Amino acid sequence: MAKLQIEQETLAQQTVDRIYADMRRRIEASPSAICPVDLTAVFLKNCMVQTCGKCTPCRVGLKQLSIMLDDILNNRADMYTLEKIEVLATNIKATADCAIGTEAANMVLRGLEGFRDDYISHIQNHRCIENSKNSIPCINGCPAHVDVPGYISLVAEKRYDDAVWLIRKDNPFPSSCAYVCEHPCEERCRRSLLDAPVNIRGMKRVAVENATNSIRPWIAKKTGKKVAIIGAGPSGLSCAYYLQQMGHEVTVFEKRKRLGGMLRYGIPAYRLPRNILDKDIDFILSTGIKVEKEYNIDEKRMNQLRKDFDAVYIAIGAHTDKKLDIPGSDAKQVISAVEFLGNIGDEKSYDFTDKNVCVIGGGNVAMDCVRTAIRLNAKTARIIYRRRRKDMTALEEEISGAQVEGAILNKLESPKEIVTDDEGNVKGLITTPQMVSGIDGLRMKTDKLDRDDNYYDCDVVIVAIGQNIDAHEFEKSGIPVKRGVIKADNWSEVSEAKEVFAGGDCVSGPKTAISAIASGKVAAANIDSFLGFNHKIVMDFDVPNPHLHDRPYVARVDLRLREPRDRKNDFDLIEYNMTEKEACQEAGRCLRCDHFGCGIFKGGRVREW
Repeated sequence: MAKLQIEQETLAQQTVDRIYADMRRRIEASPSAICPVDLTAVFLKNCMVQTCGKCTPCRVGLKQLSIMLDDILNNRADMYTLEKIEVLATNIKATADCAIGTEAANMVLRGLEGFRDDYISHIQNHRCIENSKNSIPCINGCPAHVDVPGYISLVAEKRYDDAVWLIRKDNPFPSSCAYVCEHPCEERCRRSLLDAPVNIRGMKRVAVENATNSIRPWIAKKTGKKVAIIGAGPSGLSCAYYLQQMGHEVTVFEKRKRLGGMLRYGIPAYRLPRNILDKDIDFILSTGIKVEKEYNIDEKRMNQLRKDFDAVYIAIGAHTDKKLDIPGSDAKQVISAVEFLGNIGDEKSYDFTDKNVCVIGGGNVAMDCVRTAIRLNAKTARIIYRRRRKDMTALEEEISGAQVEGAILNKLESPKEIVTDDEGNVKGLITTPQMVSGIDGLRMKTDKLDRDDNYYDCDVVIVAIGQNIDAHEFEKSGIPVKRGVIKADNWSEVSEAKEVFAGGDCVSGPKTAISAIASGKVAAANIDSFLGFNHKIVMDFDVPNPHLHDRPYVARVDLRLREPRDRKNDFDLIEYNMTEKEACQEAGRCLRCDHFGCGIFKGGRVREW
């Protein structure tokens, strides 16, 4: 008989591993509108089964916490129960022997701080607070609350014009978003319960590329009210589109020569072809919006707009750069990402032939810069990032796309100095190696590593470490500015200036295009109300009912890319659309949460706003 044996994975362990995998998918697919008290109770029970039972705080305390949470959920608790939960969780956190007990208690305490109102509502009203009007995960995940299951079902029936029109009810940039949206709607897609999220952005692209755009925008009766929009980016143009539909007379004032904001001046053409963006803008302007280009706002002009118009919406975006505070950062050929991509958007080209380019930053903008540098014939294109790859804010497909096109990724390196020659030109870049240390909020902190600095030959440095808002002229005219952004309420009103509203990046700081579009939609609704009206943007047709067939496991259809060796040499679109067969299969993967689950009972379809 052997003393030792090679352990084989048992059927029981294989089954448990499968349950763990299923559980991870269920957590990923849980909607943001789920009851937070219920969720806390479930996670607490998960912690309880992991305890060894050695210490009393875990063995007894977590069980008592679980009982009290169940009492709250089952209408057997009072306000004293809430007090007991807080005291017990605090004691467990302080006395438990291991991280299982302390973190379980800490989770409960964070919930008491973050959603105490939900606990109180359960105790007093015997129900949870309605966190969202809509419990459909993809609609909840979209900042503009586009009816995703609705337009996917229309694509499945090849009603492409209706699909695009349904998208435009909440988002007047369907074509642009079909190419560049970061698709937060997919993060909570319940299809993850089975296999993988539906390719929602891909479905949108199928719709916009096959639509005839024969449906023209409905315009309400003229109201006689005039609204000024400052900034022709996604937020400003979205607000203008809906206000013009509501019958108001809208004029857009834009600083640059072309409209589109960061969609034009921050996203390269290989991701968003200019004719696609122009198609959206032309449709928006077809409502009758007036435009004044190359209009620079100063204190005097701002005050005049407030006099001449019934309401003013500020949507100037975040078009100034953050500076790199190291020696040599003022050298020639040190370019900000905003300037670099802005000039590309204005069709001012660069020639990086035989030049070594370093891009500093780890977001999507940094990836756009390095991939653009490659297309401008850079000898080498290098990304310098001070954290790990997993800490980069860029989408994974953007990072991997840059690397397969030839970008070099140097992670855990912090820029120390830009070396210049006698004429002040960039000559090289010195970086300091870093190591991961603690966590600052949700971001990983780094410390200097005990190693020699690195030196890279470099002719051009592109700084992509963030963007700022230039709000000085607005501040002079009495518009409140706090921490560099315009101070506005979450319904876009600037309370210190009653006829002024603001939204988009100039209020929130740099965010995504779909977030800017959502802020424009919100502003339009509230400006209309401020002007004394209650216009509705309505969906005036029905979407197909779901087919009652099985949803078997089916792999997700991803959009195919052009070969890296070909696409890196031009600014042509890098992504192919789905075929009709692929689109039909992908649309069939949608679980139609608007009709099944809790979608039909808690909110259903929002037909107007």
